[in-house]
Amino acid sequence: MARKVDKPYASGTWSRARFFGFLRSGLRRMSVRWRPKNDALTTVRRPSQSDNKRLKWEFRCADCGGWFPRKEINVHHLVECGELKSFEDLPRFVERLFCEKAGFRVECLECHKARHETEKGGEK
Repeated sequence: MARKVDKPYASGTWSRARFFGFLRSGLRRMSVRWRPKNDALTTVRRPSQSDNKRLKWEFRCADCGGWFPRKEINVHHLVECGELKSFEDLPRFVERLFCEKAGFRVECLECHKARHETEKGGEK
């Protein structure tokens, strides 16, 4: 027998998980334009040394020290934002998501992947 899921949000059409997923997604989308996050990128960029004339900037990875185009760089939160599964989680999540420039680290995709695997204990 299928378990009935309680849907207390959006006129009885959304479960608690869907509602908080909606909030989390919207906040993360807004954080893309957060100025301190972009300032973290600006401080580690230089004019491109590549022969590719379309590539304007390169960014230095904080871990390996290599230079990479923007599409190969991630801006990582030093303090994980945490979970957003209840209204009580909201203030801490927002405070960590919208931190100042010192709360970010610029890493290449490989270093970022390695960091996440280490933080998660090697889980995939």
